[in-house]
Amino acid sequence: MKLKNIKILCIGLPMLIFTISCDKEYLEVEPKGTSLEENYYTNEAEAYSALVAVYDAIGKQSRGFENMISLLNSGSDDHYTGGGSSSDGTQLQVFSNYTISESTVAPSYWNDFYQGIFRANTLLIKIPEIDMPDATKSRFTAETKALRALYYFELVRLFKNIPLITSPLGADEYFSTLQADPSDVYGQIETDLNEAISDLPISIDVENEGGRLTRGAAKALLGKVYLFQGKNAEAVTQLADVNGTPGTTSAYGYKLLDNFSDLWQISNIYNSESIIEIAHTDKSNADWGNWGWGNDEGNSLNVMCGPRGYVRTSGSTAPDYAAGWGFNIITQSLYDAMLGDPRFDATIEDIQALADAGQVQYEQSYQNTGYYLKKFMPLTSDVSTGGGATVLNYKQHTYMIRLADTYLMEAEALGGTGSRAQALLDAVRARVGLPSVPVSMDAIINERRLELAGEGHRWYDLVRTGRAATVLASKGFTPGKNEILPIPLAELENTLLEQNPNY
Repeated sequence: MKLKNIKILCIGLPMLIFTISCDKEYLEVEPKGTSLEENYYTNEAEAYSALVAVYDAIGKQSRGFENMISLLNSGSDDHYTGGGSSSDGTQLQVFSNYTISESTVAPSYWNDFYQGIFRANTLLIKIPEIDMPDATKSRFTAETKALRALYYFELVRLFKNIPLITSPLGADEYFSTLQADPSDVYGQIETDLNEAISDLPISIDVENEGGRLTRGAAKALLGKVYLFQGKNAEAVTQLADVNGTPGTTSAYGYKLLDNFSDLWQISNIYNSESIIEIAHTDKSNADWGNWGWGNDEGNSLNVMCGPRGYVRTSGSTAPDYAAGWGFNIITQSLYDAMLGDPRFDATIEDIQALADAGQVQYEQSYQNTGYYLKKFMPLTSDVSTGGGATVLNYKQHTYMIRLADTYLMEAEALGGTGSRAQALLDAVRARVGLPSVPVSMDAIINERRLELAGEGHRWYDLVRTGRAATVLASKGFTPGKNEILPIPLAELENTLLEQNPNY
């Protein structure tokens, strides 16, 4: 994640340790010109750089080929992985067809979040001794705890049985670390968020602090954490505070945008509907050598969603999309569900229809349906003109949590009944000109599918509500196994960690 005018400080990798033995008689070098862990964190500027490094892992949502949105879309009923062939993006294909194993799951889905946790643990230890105002210490501590909670939430949802690490590990501790009870992980997440909330600002200056967490963001995340545990009353308490009166501006300044399509305008960043937003830029000049790492700040989802070999024919009036890699293909099921919905035109582009009309030419993706995820399809005018590889430097921001999401989560936590749940559902539908429908759990889950299509929520919605076994049966989903991912093989070797059940 990029915060304005700050360079990322790489602090270290959490689960990868290299041990090199050197005889002191032959080698004893005083390090110069570099900031080591033991002599860093001496002032506010260094603490802020370290905080930005903690934030960096949040970019996993849409940065790099192994971004979370593409992964979660692939596993849902709304998308096929796509790409050039059945072996293009194997780590995504095996999740889409549920042949995923400990050898084919990408280790980055585990490592990248633990890297964020390692950085958070280190900073939390150092903050008390750093020379800076107490108010700044409190805010930095709150942000760091909230981020650690977020990363643990990602891990416990993906893998369930994970180590709970709240302080930096020594080299001799890594190999003896055990997995924690998932309830203990959730308990730590709740503790971190509850301790963070009061010290986070209610609002921020987005010009200078855009992307930093606020009190409303932490409460929205806590409400989601409660919902995923079935703690519905607690979820309602947090989410109702974030949401306020449906359809109006909440106490935290959140309000649904008048036009759904405005959510996908690249220039419309940090808008009133955005609660947790992932920032990207076309100024990092990322190239293939640093793609997916901390100094890559481009949106990889954009190039992944673009149709392969897309070109307009002479005289065409079709949109001038930039060619891409043809991933995140829309299924016929989602197309049919959205057909006639006011959100269709902002969500799905029928490239095959344009090709059939002679407007464009393109290379069909694997499992091609002709339907592409328009929310993240860039135009040629969005292509970076800076350095590096242009396809790696798209600047569209992505939403991790937005207000329509929290409206529907609260309605779900209310059990899909009552006047409040009805008002929340109605507000989401009214924004796009749809009439009221009787509130129910089925109506809420269906609305989430249409409202949040392609944003990486559908797979978790199916798993959380027990619908995955039925809805995903045709893709090969096995109940009691595929609700979580297998732990990567590299994390099991020479450790005490145990593989997840049935893998």
